[in-house]
Amino acid sequence: MSDLAWVPRSCTLPTRERPLRAAEWDALFSERLRSLSRPRPLHLRLDLAGGPGVQERVRDLAERESGCCSFFTFTTTPGPGLVGLNVSVDQAHEAVLEALAVRAAAAVEQR
Repeated sequence: MSDLAWVPRSCTLPTRERPLRAAEWDALFSERLRSLSRPRPLHLRLDLAGGPGVQERVRDLAERESGCCSFFTFTTTPGPGLVGLNVSVDQAHEAVLEALAVRAAAAVEQR
């Protein structure tokens, strides 16, 4: 998925770096995503396959994303063989969360 039109104006990541960041998310989803759910409209739950360095990779990516898109709240939860990633946004950014969920699902389908 190369269309990044859904990225909000409030994102402070330089435009030229956005495709690289999106590719990092796509790779994580493609390699590790096992399930996703939307327990609430403003909340996305991702379960990622664990392994050496996965939790650190997820935390690093989430931290960098929060640095440029402060409307995201990320919480990681380690579990047996899984790393849970909860993503939430405010009402104004619900469409961005939906785009992230669609992107995650598409990455899994392309496996």
